[in-house]
Amino acid sequence: MSSWLGGIGSGLGQSLGQVGGSLSSFTGQISNFTKDMLLEGVEEVGDAATELQVSNSKLTEVEAAFTAQKSEYDRLKKLHAELEEKLEASEIQVKQQSAEYRSLLQQKDVEISHLKARQSGLQEEFQKLQHSAQSASVGPAMLPVTTTSTTTTSSSASSFLSRPSGSHQGFHGDEMDLSDVIWSQQEINRLSTEVMRLEAEVSHWRRMSQASKAAGSGNGDQSDILKLQRTIKELREEMSREVDEHQHELAALQDAQRQKMADITRRHREELAEYEERIEELEEQSGELHFEMLYCVGHASSPLDSSKLLDLQKTIRSLQEAADQREKQQAELTGSLEEARRKQDSLQLEKDEAQAENGELLQNYTRLQASVTELQTRVQEQEGKALQKAQLEHEIQGLRKALTAAEKEMQKLKSLSEAKPKEEVEHADILELNTIIGTLRQEKEILEQEKLNLQERLKVAEQQAVSSEGAEASEPEQLEELKAELERREKALRDTEEERDTIMSELEELDQQNQEATQHMISVKEQLSGQLKEAEAEVTRLSTELNATKDQKKALQQELETQKEKLSQSAYTLNELHMGKQQLESTAKELKDKLGHAQDQSREARKEISELKKTLQEREEQLSATKAQLTQVGERRTEAQGSREELAGKETELSDLRRELVEMRSSHEKVMSENYEMKMENRRLKAESEQAVGKVEELSRQMKDGQASLNRTVLEKDTRIEALKLEKGQLEGELSQTERTLAEQAKQYQQTIEELTRARSMDASALEMEHERTVKLNQEKDMEIAQLKRDMEQMASDHRDTNEMLSITVSGQKQLTDLLQEKDAFMETLKQNAADLQKEMENSISVVTKEAETLRHALEDKDKQLGGMKEDNSHLKEEIDRLRDQQSRPQPLAEPRTLDIITELETEITQLKSSRDALEEEVQTLRTTLEEQQASLLHSQQSLQAQQSELEQAHARHEQTTLNYDRLIHARDEEITRLQQTVDGLSEHQGHADPPPVQGEVILQEDKTQSLNGENGNEKHDLSKVEIERLVRGIKEKETEISQLNEKNLSLAKQVDQLVVSRDELGKLSQMVLQKDLEIQALHARVSMGGGHSQDVLFLQQQLQNYAVEREQVLAVLNEKTRENSQLRSDYHRIMDIMAGKEAALLKLQQENQRLSNMSDPSGSQEMFRETIQNLSRIIREKDIEIDALTQKCQTLVAVLQSSGGECGPGSGGVSSNQFEELLQERDTLKQQVKKMEEWKQQVITTVKNMQHESAQLQEELIKLQGQVSADSDCSSKLSVDYTRLIQSYEQKERRLGSLSQELAQVQQTISQLSTTKDVLLGKLDSVAQTPEVCVAAQASGPFLTAEPPSLQGAAPVNNENLQRERQSLQALLAERDAIIRTLQENNHRLSNSASASESEQRGQAEEARQVRERLDALQRSVREKDLLIKTKGDQLSHVSETLRNRENDNEVLKQAVTNLKERALIFEMDVKKLKEENELVAARSREKESEFRALQETNMQVSLLLREKEFEFSAMSEKAATLEKMLKDKEQGKSGELNQLLNEMKSMQDKAVAFQQERDQVMLALKQKQMETTAVQTELQHVKDKEQRLNLELDRLRNHLLEIEDSYTREALAAEDRETELRRRVALLDERLATSSSAVENASQQASMQVESLQEQLSGVVKQRDDALIQLRTSQEQVSQYAVSLSNLQMVLEQFQQEEKAMYSAELDKHKREKDEWRRKAEKLEDKASALQVNLDEANAALDSASRLTDQLDLKEEQLEELKKQVDVRQEMLEEAQDKLMNLLNSTEGKVDKVLMRNLFMGYFHTPKNKRSEVLRLMGSVLGLGREDVEKMLDEDGRHGVTGWVSSWLGGRGAQSVPNTPQRPTHGQGFNSSFSEMFVKFLEVESTPVLPPLMLPVHDIKPLSAPPPRRTSGAAPNLAAGAAAASKRAGESNPFLAPRSAAVPLLSSGGAGAGGAGGHLLMKPISDALPTFTPVPVSAEASAGAVLKDLLKQ
Repeated sequence: MSSWLGGIGSGLGQSLGQVGGSLSSFTGQISNFTKDMLLEGVEEVGDAATELQVSNSKLTEVEAAFTAQKSEYDRLKKLHAELEEKLEASEIQVKQQSAEYRSLLQQKDVEISHLKARQSGLQEEFQKLQHSAQSASVGPAMLPVTTTSTTTTSSSASSFLSRPSGSHQGFHGDEMDLSDVIWSQQEINRLSTEVMRLEAEVSHWRRMSQASKAAGSGNGDQSDILKLQRTIKELREEMSREVDEHQHELAALQDAQRQKMADITRRHREELAEYEERIEELEEQSGELHFEMLYCVGHASSPLDSSKLLDLQKTIRSLQEAADQREKQQAELTGSLEEARRKQDSLQLEKDEAQAENGELLQNYTRLQASVTELQTRVQEQEGKALQKAQLEHEIQGLRKALTAAEKEMQKLKSLSEAKPKEEVEHADILELNTIIGTLRQEKEILEQEKLNLQERLKVAEQQAVSSEGAEASEPEQLEELKAELERREKALRDTEEERDTIMSELEELDQQNQEATQHMISVKEQLSGQLKEAEAEVTRLSTELNATKDQKKALQQELETQKEKLSQSAYTLNELHMGKQQLESTAKELKDKLGHAQDQSREARKEISELKKTLQEREEQLSATKAQLTQVGERRTEAQGSREELAGKETELSDLRRELVEMRSSHEKVMSENYEMKMENRRLKAESEQAVGKVEELSRQMKDGQASLNRTVLEKDTRIEALKLEKGQLEGELSQTERTLAEQAKQYQQTIEELTRARSMDASALEMEHERTVKLNQEKDMEIAQLKRDMEQMASDHRDTNEMLSITVSGQKQLTDLLQEKDAFMETLKQNAADLQKEMENSISVVTKEAETLRHALEDKDKQLGGMKEDNSHLKEEIDRLRDQQSRPQPLAEPRTLDIITELETEITQLKSSRDALEEEVQTLRTTLEEQQASLLHSQQSLQAQQSELEQAHARHEQTTLNYDRLIHARDEEITRLQQTVDGLSEHQGHADPPPVQGEVILQEDKTQSLNGENGNEKHDLSKVEIERLVRGIKEKETEISQLNEKNLSLAKQVDQLVVSRDELGKLSQMVLQKDLEIQALHARVSMGGGHSQDVLFLQQQLQNYAVEREQVLAVLNEKTRENSQLRSDYHRIMDIMAGKEAALLKLQQENQRLSNMSDPSGSQEMFRETIQNLSRIIREKDIEIDALTQKCQTLVAVLQSSGGECGPGSGGVSSNQFEELLQERDTLKQQVKKMEEWKQQVITTVKNMQHESAQLQEELIKLQGQVSADSDCSSKLSVDYTRLIQSYEQKERRLGSLSQELAQVQQTISQLSTTKDVLLGKLDSVAQTPEVCVAAQASGPFLTAEPPSLQGAAPVNNENLQRERQSLQALLAERDAIIRTLQENNHRLSNSASASESEQRGQAEEARQVRERLDALQRSVREKDLLIKTKGDQLSHVSETLRNRENDNEVLKQAVTNLKERALIFEMDVKKLKEENELVAARSREKESEFRALQETNMQVSLLLREKEFEFSAMSEKAATLEKMLKDKEQGKSGELNQLLNEMKSMQDKAVAFQQERDQVMLALKQKQMETTAVQTELQHVKDKEQRLNLELDRLRNHLLEIEDSYTREALAAEDRETELRRRVALLDERLATSSSAVENASQQASMQVESLQEQLSGVVKQRDDALIQLRTSQEQVSQYAVSLSNLQMVLEQFQQEEKAMYSAELDKHKREKDEWRRKAEKLEDKASALQVNLDEANAALDSASRLTDQLDLKEEQLEELKKQVDVRQEMLEEAQDKLMNLLNSTEGKVDKVLMRNLFMGYFHTPKNKRSEVLRLMGSVLGLGREDVEKMLDEDGRHGVTGWVSSWLGGRGAQSVPNTPQRPTHGQGFNSSFSEMFVKFLEVESTPVLPPLMLPVHDIKPLSAPPPRRTSGAAPNLAAGAAAASKRAGESNPFLAPRSAAVPLLSSGGAGAGGAGGHLLMKPISDALPTFTPVPVSAEASAGAVLKDLLKQ
């Protein structure tokens, strides 16, 4: 049995070793092949012939490799079949043996039951036998027997117990190898030896007993012998029972082994199936390559061998099979295409039918055209039908568009499913291309048919024109007899012939034009068809190229994938998929571009068709015009035939004409007959047309039905299309997102590729780290940008919600205000009813309201506290939401770096274990905070209860007031009764009523109502303001606070209702009081009526006076109360204002906190945070409870086991005690972990407290900032006030200026008036001077006058500058004139005395006086005219002054505009400063939040990992408890199924471990996502900075605008100054004129002095005129003042208008700004779109370039492939030869020692420096097979004893261990003092690990790599090797293009011992011709390549 199992094990080992060797050689070949493939970019070939040779050589190499792979595959198949046969045989044998063992077991169980019954009886005999044996001499030797047997049994039991544990440990790994089989074989051998030993012991003791019996002295009776035999039997039974138990164990082990073998065989079969599939794929790929190479070879006529032809035939068969598969796929695709084509065919059939019907109608139309009228009617019908056809075509096109849209959507949906394999994607692309090409072809066919139809219509129109010409030519001949015409009109023949010639020429020209048009149409059509054909050819060519490139790409990708699946599936496949995606996207973009071109061409074709239709219509119009011309020609002919009579002279022509007449007659007869036939045909055609019309009607009906059905179908399709459009919209949104992400990923990948190509010569590891970091940052930023966009959308929706809430609250406020107004009206009525009662009532109400206000304040304080609590909770919630988001969010598909993540996590597990206890501490803090919250809630409840008690007290006070009123009413009742008694006594007397109290009442009521109304208004005003602010700001609060406010409102409403009830009661009481007052007044009236008893009246009057005094006192008290009430009201309002301000500040703080929380965590909600914290605390509590319960259970189980172990034997007790010691150790470790968790909890509590302190500091900073903001606002308000003051001062100065200008104008007017008066006076003087008395007067007063002029000249100096001087001079002149007048009067007296003598002279003088009066009248008339002129001039001057004022007003407006703009600029600067400050604040907050976020992330990670570890420990504890319970049960039942249970438990543990790893990965993904979110916050900050820059630009622009406005203002000011100068110039001119007039006045005065005598009578009139002028001056001055007042009023009105206009302009400006912002946004959006399109275009161009480059590179790579395949064949042959040689060498060189090696080692030791000699010794130890520990010991001894120690230990201490020294890594840091031999060893190590160059990518054209090719010793190789080694360590994070082969492909697939180095490869073994004798160096599979290389070097 054991030998047989050993044979099976050895056979399996050999076969698996062969499989491993073959697989290793196979993988080695593949790796070499991939290496050469990837190095192919270095080799470049010049000509085509060499290229062909290279390709042929590569083909041969590939074929050789293929044959080798096939042979390898056949050999593997054979091996597999043999292994399967062996396995089946072993399984059958195992089954038989297990069946036998089970039957034996059953028998043994029966025997055991029998033997147990016998055992109880035999034990007593055995004890007696022991006593007898002790009495005998051999007795002492018996005790050891029993003890040894018991010990052996116990040892066997212990070994049995220990072995299962070993097996249990063996099942830890996932892979099951032959070690278990070998162990079971060893176990069986051990058990068999033990059985043999026990049998030998039994026989020995049997012999001893026989000897003792022989040597006994007769006291051993027959009974003793029987007892001994019984004991022997019992021992044998026990032995058999133990054997049975061992067999039972063996059966269980065999079952486990069978399961293992079944798993192994299943895995082996799966691997074989995978290998077969891969080999088939390689065959297909090689076949495709063969076919392509054959194609190339066939073009370049190179002869092939017969073997090549056979191989090519094979490849052709494989290609045919692949083609059959492709044809099947094509058939499926065509089946799917035909479904879409059927719909189009059905639509095409409908269109064809419609076109056929149109054709038939057109034919009928051409036949039925007889006359012009018919032509016109038919043309109209045809146009109507053409319109119908156009409508039909339009509908068909719409349906076609809908179909194409649906197909496009289907294609998009297909393209969306990119998760499918690449072949399906390519099929979908082919489907899309086929459908698009089909649609294009159909459109082309439709367009061609339309062109043909148009051509037919053109031809028909031409035929119609010809036929119409013929008909019109024949009509005049038919109508008139030709004879009479010829006889009459022979003269006009030539004219008609000439006209005919001209008409014919015109017709020919028209025909030529028509032909040219048709030729142009034909050429256009040919061009279009050519363009269409070219487009189709391009599409087909591109599709073929695409298919070819796709096939090539598939072949290459399949090869790469098969090799990469073996090497590194995780890293390579993703990158290949990304590359494939990019290529597919580029090809799809190319196809889309080409499709777009084709669609543009089709659109152009459609446009040309529409143009052709237009030309057709124009031609038809020309045809109609030609027909009209023809009719005119016919009329001309009738006129022209009149002129033929002139040509009667020509007989020859007449004879010709006669002949023609005869011919015409014959033709006429023919025409008549034809006409008759035509008429017959016409009738027939009419019948046919009627039938056709009937058919047409039927067809129209059918068409209508079809249209109705079509409409229905169209409606259904529309609905479907709308649904599809909705889906399409969603899909397009998703598509756009995915396209954006894909485009961004593509950009990122291109950037990474460029960076890699740039930095491939640099150190690979550092570049990869930087590149990955940048890629991660990019992805994170993209994610955060998307998150921010989502947040923006959420904010917009929240904003809408808030707006809606605002509107709702405003409407609710309006309702509340209405209700308040109604209640106020009700209150006023109550007040008017009873003023006294009202006052007391108001006092009570004020008390109640004060209490209510106190309650409200308390409530608000509580609300504030609650708000603070909520904020704390919200912070905690946000943290937990972050944790949840991190856990829940899946990371976007980045490059899978699972190995990297696992390594990072394994490093972080150690860190996170230390952070385990932080969570528990945090939970404790949370518990404490919860308890504090509960306490605060209880406190708030108590305060509420206190408030309720206060309310009750207020109610009690209210009741007391009502009781006081009742008492007052009782007192009044008593007074009434007394007064009634007095009235009964004084019923006779009468008196007058007492008014004072009533007046007092009235006055009081009025005062009260007034005060109340005033208070009410103030209340309303203040309350409305507060309410509005509250509502506007409170909308943004949360729903919880809204609900609280609602509850408060309800409680307040209840209180108001209660107050209303109390008011009703008070109203009733007041009514009762009024009734009592009325009764009192009635009694007073009675008293006044009855006037008998004077004493009683006096008594009553005294009482009334007393009452009045009391009443006045009461009223005074009430007045004081009302005053106190009003003061309280004002205090209340003031407090309410303060409260409103505080609430506003609170709201601002809350908003700021919310904004901060939104900034820190945009996605999280606070409630989720709270729930997560509660859940975590609950989970931790539950875990703690479960852990405590499990520890208690474990302790109890330990106690039970210890007790049971004490009862059982010592062996079993030892086993259980070991297990319990382990459990106790675990418990101690758990306690330590718990302590650590508590420490971490305290740390977390401290961090939370720090965060709270920081938040408090932030709030304080916020408050400070708000204070600064308020201070800034105060400063700004002060500045604005100063500015307004300056503006007012400026305006006042301008007004003063205006008033001064007005005064100037008035002065000018006065001057002009004075000048006019002077002119008048001078005129009068001139008129007087003309009288004949001048001479006499001159003679009489000559000397006097001669004396006067100098005085006049001296007294009248004129100064033009100062008006005052002029006035003074004028006054002086007037005084002088008065003096002159007086002198003249005296002279007149004298003259009258002298003139009394002559009366005749007086009469003449009377006549002269009469004449003078007439002249005076004339002068007065002239004065009036001049006054009118003065008035007109004054009006003109006023007009000019008004224009000046308007200009000044315009200047003021412009100044105000400038000042406004300056204000705006200042405001903008302030806003910019504020924004900057806010940005800085936001940046600081974001930094703080980032730091907090990082801390929270770390704590979150620690907490989650702690939780997981807790759960893991809990599960482990529970499982251990379960195992302990099971062990107890097994101890009771018999330990039968222990092994299986342990196996199951181990499997469950493995599953759980895997689940925990997955959870850990998810946590890491969530962490990375949070990092992305932080980067998103940074991007948002950047956005804010950009916005700030934009605002700065806006500010600069506004400044420039302001400067421009100031420039314009200065220009206008200069213009105004110019105008002022002009006006001054005019004033100067007027002054000059005044001077001239003054001089004239002087001259006139000289003349007047001579003519004074005649002016005595006229002087009085002049004085009167002067007085009138003065009166007029005063009136004019008054008018001027009135005008000034009105002007000021008008200026005020104008300013108001200007202000309104300013408001209007500002509103319009704002509107324009908004519109401008909107347009700017739109422009930015369009620019973004344009940039995106530009980017897409650039990407498409880049993709086209890369595709062209790829095709070139693919050709190069195909040629290089062939070369490499040839090299692979050569290398394979060399390999096989080397393997044969190595096998021969190994067989021949066993047991030989190499002297050269020993010499080298010995010499190397002394040549190396002293600090490196220990490494040489280690190397020597590894060569000689010494263990590493032995070498280390010897080195220590060497360090102690010297050089002699190592020689002796080396020569003497050669151990047989085959454990080699693990070599140092090539990247180990070396000093410069290393020896040359070591450096050479390391160089060989580096060269032995092959390095792949980076993949050649299509971004830049492939240049020769900087990396040297293999087999070339260069300095760059070690660096690359080191980089590759580093990259192999970081397989997850490294770039897959730079992964070395050694990291991916192990040269040896380790069969049993585990994958390590590639030490066992045959190439690594030495080859030497001269073979010295040396012992073989044992090289294990675990030894690395470095050790073997060192061995090689030394040999």
